[in-house]
Amino acid sequence: MAAPKRGRSASAQSKPGRSLALILIAIVALTGGMFLSGNTTPRLGIDLAGGTSITLKAKADQGSAINKANMDTAVDIMNRRVNGLGVSEAEVQTQGNDNIIVNIPKGTNSKEAQQQVGTTAKLYFRPVLASEPSGAAAQSPSPSASPSGSSSPKPSTSPSPSSSKEKASSSSTASPTASATSQGRAVTDALKAGSTPTPNATASGSAKPSATPSASSSAGTAAAKLQAQYAALDCTKPAERAKVGGAAKPGEPTIACGQIKKVWYKYVLGPAAVDGTEVKKAQAVFDTQGASGWQVQMTFTGSGAKKFADVTGELAKNQSPQNEFGIVLDGEVVSSPFVQQAITGGQAEISGSFTQQDAQSLANMLSYGALPLSFQEQSVTTVTAALGGEQLHAGLLAGAIGLALVVIYLVVYYRGLSVVAMASLLVSAVLTYVIMSLLGPTIGFALNLPAVCGAIVAIGITADSFIVYFERIRDEIREGRSLRPAVERAWPRARRTVLVSDFVSFLAAAVLFIVTVGKVQGFAFTLGLTTVLDVVVVFLFTKPLMTLLARRRFFASGHKWSGLDPKSLGAKPPLRRTRRPAGPAAGPVDPKEA
Repeated sequence: MAAPKRGRSASAQSKPGRSLALILIAIVALTGGMFLSGNTTPRLGIDLAGGTSITLKAKADQGSAINKANMDTAVDIMNRRVNGLGVSEAEVQTQGNDNIIVNIPKGTNSKEAQQQVGTTAKLYFRPVLASEPSGAAAQSPSPSASPSGSSSPKPSTSPSPSSSKEKASSSSTASPTASATSQGRAVTDALKAGSTPTPNATASGSAKPSATPSASSSAGTAAAKLQAQYAALDCTKPAERAKVGGAAKPGEPTIACGQIKKVWYKYVLGPAAVDGTEVKKAQAVFDTQGASGWQVQMTFTGSGAKKFADVTGELAKNQSPQNEFGIVLDGEVVSSPFVQQAITGGQAEISGSFTQQDAQSLANMLSYGALPLSFQEQSVTTVTAALGGEQLHAGLLAGAIGLALVVIYLVVYYRGLSVVAMASLLVSAVLTYVIMSLLGPTIGFALNLPAVCGAIVAIGITADSFIVYFERIRDEIREGRSLRPAVERAWPRARRTVLVSDFVSFLAAAVLFIVTVGKVQGFAFTLGLTTVLDVVVVFLFTKPLMTLLARRRFFASGHKWSGLDPKSLGAKPPLRRTRRPAGPAAGPVDPKEA
C-alpha cells in the first residue's frame, strides 16, 4: 500500500495533539481575558443599540468659506477623530449646506467624542513671558511666580527619544523669589523691546527693531493693557477663561489660562513661534525606562524643525519662566515645558504631568489636524434602537437558518465526517465571538447589521474549506488507499486550495475596507476577521482532528455511516507494492504505485 513521504511534514502530523492543545489554550486564554475585562458581549453599533446624535453648524469665522470642499474636509477629520480604525460604527455626514450630523454608538465615550468632533484644534507654540498660579492658588503663603514649584511639577521638553538623565528636574527651574511686580516689569520690557523669540527673529539671529517712535509708543500702550488684563485675570472662573486666548492672532502676544496638576495658572505669551500644522506626527507613549510616565512624542516637518530648534535655542538662554514655551490648543495652555537646550533633529517629547487619556487626546488632536471651519453645537439627542432590535433578531434568525441548512447538508452527505465539520464550525464561532467582544474596548469595534451579514457569509466560507478537504480525502480513497495515508496525501492539495480561496476572500475584504466608509467597513472587517480565523481553525483544529479520527476503527474501517465507505465511493481495489522486473523487459511503473 502506498505510504506518504517521510519528512518534516509527516513528523509534524505525527503529533496532532500538540496543535489541538495549542488552539484549546488560545480559546481558554481569550475567553478568560474576555471575562476578566468584563466585556462578555460584543459592543453593538448605533443601528442595533442606539447612541448619541450631535448636530453641528458651521461658522465662517476663521477666514474660510462654507463650501462643499471645506465641509467634506471637516467630515473627514471628524470621522478620523471619533472613528479611528473605521470599525467603531460612528457616523459623520453632512446635512444641508452647513450642518454636520455625528452619530456615536452606545458604549463610546460620548462626552469625549463630543469635545473632539467640533474642536478646531488650532495649536501654537508660544514663548512664555510670565506665569503664576491663579485664583485661590495665588493666595498661598509662598507663591511661586512660575508653575514649576514643588506643588505642581512642570513638564519638560527634550529631544526624542531621550533618556532620563537628559531631563532636568522641576525644582531646578523654580523662581520662588520672583514677585508679580518684578515679573510684570519683565513682561512690559520684553513686549516693548520686541525680544520675543519668533520664527522671523530667530531665523535671522536677532529681533526686529522698532521701525518708528510711534510704533514704540503703540507697543508700550499694548503692553500696559495686556499687563493690566493679566493682573486682573482669574483662571479659576470658567467665564473668564472663555474670554481669553481664543481670539488672539498668531503674530500678537496674548494672555491665556492652563491647568497643570489640577491647579489653574495664568500666562502672558509671546507671538506664536511654531504653528501646530508643522507637527508632522504625534503619538502618546509610556516611558518604560524613566519616571516621566505618559508623554507625547512629536515629529516636526522640515520647516517646523528649523523653527523649533531656533526658538528652543533662544528660550534656553533665559531664566524661568521665560525659558518655557506654552503649547496653546484653542487658546488654552495644555502644557508649558521648560527648555534647557536647543532641540534639533525635528523630534521632541513633552512629559511631566500627563495621564494616559490626556496624552492620547493631545496626540489625537495633533495628528488629525485642524478643522477648516469652526462649528457650533446645535443639539445633542439620544437615538433609540427600537427598529435595530428587530433587525438584529431577524439577522440572527437568518444566521441560525443558514447554519442549520449547512449542518443538515453535512449530515446527509458526509455522515460521520459531519462531526468534524460541526466541531470546527463551533470552534470558529467561539473564537469569532470572543475576539469581537475583546475588540470592542480595544479598538472600538462595534457590531452593526452589515457586520452580522459578514459573519453569516463566513459560515459558507468556513464550510467550503472543510468540504474541499473532505473531497480530497474521498478522492484518495477512490484511488484505493486506506484512510490514514489518504488523510495525509489529501492535505497538501487541500491546503493549497484553502489558502488560495481564503486569500481571495481576504483580499476582497481588505479592498472593501480601504475604499469604503461607514457601515460597509463593518461588513468588510468582519469578513476579513472570519477568513483569517478559518485558516487558523483548518490548520490547527480540522486537520489534526481528522488525523486522530483516522486512527479510530469506525472511520479507518470505512463504516457505511462514516462517510468514507470505499464501496459507496466506488473505490478501486487496494493498491499493492509490486516488485519491478529486472532487465530490459521491465516496463514503466505506474507512478501511483511507486
